[in-house]
Amino acid sequence: MKKIVFVGAGSMAEAIIAGMVKEAVTLPKNITVMNKADDQRLIQLQNKYGVSIICPNKFALKEADLIVLATKPQDIQQALIDIRPILKENAAILSVVAGISIATIEACAGSRPIARSMPNTSATIGKSATGIAFNAAVTDNLKLEICALLEAIGLVQQVDEEQLHIVTALSGSGPAYIYALVEAFEKISVSEGLTKDVARSLTIQTLEGAAAMLKETGVEPSILRENVTSPNGTTAAGLKALADGKFEEIIANCIIAATERSKELAKETPVRK
Repeated sequence: MKKIVFVGAGSMAEAIIAGMVKEAVTLPKNITVMNKADDQRLIQLQNKYGVSIICPNKFALKEADLIVLATKPQDIQQALIDIRPILKENAAILSVVAGISIATIEACAGSRPIARSMPNTSATIGKSATGIAFNAAVTDNLKLEICALLEAIGLVQQVDEEQLHIVTALSGSGPAYIYALVEAFEKISVSEGLTKDVARSLTIQTLEGAAAMLKETGVEPSILRENVTSPNGTTAAGLKALADGKFEEIIANCIIAATERSKELAKETPVRK
């Protein structure tokens, strides 16, 4: 990937840029950033990462091999309409914008290689869980290059585009559910006598340890759960309370609700040519 232009300069764009620079996926001189307004934000990114900026000259778009769409969803179609006449015919597009389909991007940007991805906010520390889908114009080599960019900010899994709705619900929104769990852990722990600092440190370490066990051992979560659970012990009592509270049903409802909302948002986006 020789020349990359980011259209949008928000937190997700910065997370990807930071990962690319840190992992030496490409040189900062090959990265250019533009946005709708806020030149000071562009200058900040330039000073921090050594990237180039478009402010307001759009010449770099003519040389771009890959356009990374990182605008707000409501701005993406107009941004594509504005830049389409400037782009090379074979310039590829990678979207990290939620709820905008490949078909919508094609309608605005023309027939070209397009990838649609769903990172999450953990990208800011290089720990994103990203789902990605491609249109038929993306070659195998280009898929590898695009995935390499996103692997600079975490894990990447290729899925069918329709599956990005469940990816959005699971890993896109997932950090919020984990944070809600931490809040609940902290609240009850403090009410039972722990200080907030102690409750938080124990909760974080517990989450890190459980995640590491899943990742490093490869053991099924059901077996790991059973290994922690002694008959009539404290863990068994806690798990019974979860079952009585329909924990699995609550989680299922959470994921389904987020998935359905993702589908609704996609339908709410009109296609403009």
